[in-house]
This record gives sequence, C-alpha cells and structure tokens, in this order.
Amino acid sequence: MSRLSYVIKRVGKMDFSRMMDTAKMLHKKTGKPTAALLADMGRCAVKYNAGYMDYKIAEMYRLNDAQRRTVITRGISNEIVRRMNDKAYWHFFDDKTQFNTKFAKWIQRDWIKADETLTAEALGEFLKDKEQFIFKPLEGSSGQGIEKYVKKDWENLAAFTEKIKQNGPAILEEIVIQHPEMARMCPTSVNTVRIATLLGDKQEGIVYAFLRIGNGKVMDNVDCGGMAARVDLESGMLLTVGADKQGNTFEKHPITGTSIIGFQVPYFEEAKQMCLEAMHVVPQVRFVAWDVAITPDGPRFIEGNSFPSHAVPQFAAHYPDGIGILPEFRKFLDI
Repeated sequence: MSRLSYVIKRVGKMDFSRMMDTAKMLHKKTGKPTAALLADMGRCAVKYNAGYMDYKIAEMYRLNDAQRRTVITRGISNEIVRRMNDKAYWHFFDDKTQFNTKFAKWIQRDWIKADETLTAEALGEFLKDKEQFIFKPLEGSSGQGIEKYVKKDWENLAAFTEKIKQNGPAILEEIVIQHPEMARMCPTSVNTVRIATLLGDKQEGIVYAFLRIGNGKVMDNVDCGGMAARVDLESGMLLTVGADKQGNTFEKHPITGTSIIGFQVPYFEEAKQMCLEAMHVVPQVRFVAWDVAITPDGPRFIEGNSFPSHAVPQFAAHYPDGIGILPEFRKFLDI
C-alpha cells in the first residue's frame, strides 16, 4: 500500500475526537498551540505514516525530520507485517490453543480449551489439583478479557462451567510461576520479556527485547497500565527507565521500589535461544514478537504475536537521543 493510500485509509477510520484530545493534552504539556500540533500531526501522517498515537508516544513533536525518519510508526509497522507474515499462517499465533499445541515444547503448562463443548467433568479434571488458573479469550490482544479465577470461584462446578462456556471460546491455563527476581520487580503480574525475531532478507535474528512490567494489575500489558524497559540484547540487563503509554517514566518500580535501570533478567540467554529456534517452526510468519515468562526453571512462552504492537518499541523515554528503533529493522530488511 502506498503512503498516500495508507493515509487516506486511516483518515476514513480516524477518531477525530481523540485526535483533538491528544492535541489538547500535548498543548498543556508543551505549550505549543493546539492548531500547530494538529497541523504537525497531519504532516507526520503524510510524510512518516504516523498516527496521532505515534505522534504522542514517540514524542514526534520534539523531533527533527532526521529523527522522525527513525520512528517505527503504525504505517511502517503494518508494511513490515504485510511483507513478512503470510496471513494464511497467522492462525498458529492468533488462536491460543493452536499456539500452545504448535509450540508445546516451550509451553510446559496444563491447559484446556473452553467452548460450547466443555463439560463439567472435563473442567473438573483440569481443576482437580489447582488453586487458581488464567482465563484467556481464544483470540484477542492487549490483555483484553483475561481473568484470574481462584478455587472459591468454582465451588459450584456446574454453574461455573456454564459461566466459562458463556464467556468463551477461551483457553484456560495453569498459572505461570515466575522467577523470584521477576516477582521482586512486580509480584502481581507475570512480567514477560517481549523478544521480536525477524527472518529478514538481509539477516535473521532478534531485533529488540523489552521487559514488560506490571503496575499492580494481573496483566503486564501496556494497554492495561503496565510499563516497559529496553533490554540489552547482549547482557540481558535493562538499559532504560520504565515507561508507560501515557508518557510517565519510572527509575524504580512505583509499588515495589525495585530499581529498573540495571535490573538483570534471569535466563535471558536461554530465552533468546528459545526464540531463535521457535522462529523457524512457522517460517511463513517471519516477524514475531514472543512474550516470554521467566520461571525458576527457565523461559516459557506465553504467546507469540503475528501482528506485533509497535507501541512498546517506540516509547520516547527509551530513545533519549531521538533516534528510534527503525535503524535496527533496516539491518534485517529494506524498509
């Protein structure tokens, strides 16, 4: 899709009310006139395929043209996915039961599919040795619809089975126990490492890694109030402050007080190797963002994303010099 075609398509779907709210918020933050910010958003849309959320998250209002060309905007991200990932194979990632089956070697936890065929007997068998479990809609993203249930919730197994069936289709999964170091950062959520791999035209390997950190909720997802910090690919150490989608930054975790910069991710080398091996399982999907939990026994997959969010890899706080992550992608492919 050409840049102009993309812009026209996006304009047709634009939420102008939210765009105006974003411009007003940035006016308060920067002192720049709202009209000027709106005009600049329009220029960035045409020139860099940037939406108003890109403009906000990457703080494009403070960047010059050279810096703006290094931001991985929504339009650029969409183009990478379109070129790299054959949509006929997305189902291996988008359907969580198919993902767990395809990548069972690296899942290593109990799970069951919950749809209209689920029986109380089957659910009872799954629950018999569990104190809690995670409910995930079969398809979905950004942590939407994910719930945690505990033993008291299924005291009436028949009624609970009907509730689960009504809320499905879904996958029910054994709770992942994270490494004590990861729990020290934030114990309320499983804090996953997002590792993106690319089977590129120039080379293959890992493009980036970020630790997604919860902030009091069950999920670590940035769309659920979580934050992220960039992981050094060589050492597995956090390089940056934590940052959330609202532009807040954290040197220490606001709940636990754990220092973010310099935090060492356990088993990071093993996590990298797991992703580098897994990226060849479905080679028709060449760009995947893997969400990896670090357990006391090593890394485990939570899920793989065939249409990775481009939000986390462009938070302005991770690029204090204004040079974004797009140059890293250009090591793998022409874009």
